[in-house]
Amino acid sequence: MDRKKHRLEAILIAQKKLALNPIYLDVETTGMEALDEIIEIAVVDHDASVLVDSFVKPIGDISPSAYAVHGITEVMIKDAPPWAELWPHVEESLRGRVVGIYNADFDIRMMEQSHQINQMTWQPPYADQFCIMKLYAQFHGEWNPSKRSYRWQKLDAARGQCNINIPNTHRAKDDTLLAREILYYMADQKG
Repeated sequence: MDRKKHRLEAILIAQKKLALNPIYLDVETTGMEALDEIIEIAVVDHDASVLVDSFVKPIGDISPSAYAVHGITEVMIKDAPPWAELWPHVEESLRGRVVGIYNADFDIRMMEQSHQINQMTWQPPYADQFCIMKLYAQFHGEWNPSKRSYRWQKLDAARGQCNINIPNTHRAKDDTLLAREILYYMADQKG
């Protein structure tokens, strides 16, 4: 395994992704299980302008473990639009675009679950998506022998490792902006 070569590949991929003017997405949820759903979503354009930044009123309750991470309360979301009402706006912002997500597998699963819980058919509107977390793991280069892949870094760890001064609040808009900066950081490196 050639970590230096893999790091250079990650830098080149980051540069190619940035050339596509991607948008960035992040969600906060009621929890991490099969019946959990989105309670906050943000979509930020390539120039950092905010396209979507909204709470979402879920059908279920926020788990104590999820609240401990993001601090979103039932009171904060009581007047928020439900997923089915908000989705057309989110869908329009994603339509035909390339989307960068820190931990894409989770956020996409939560969009699918929110659709299912609201009895909606999931059809990804974006042209493509990529995981900034997996790309950063390759860039960072810490090997995980048990998984035989590069170790994923939490968003806050990546923030610190890249010396980025955006706080990791575990809120959708801030985390989206932070993921964007991590991609820019990788693309700006020499190898």
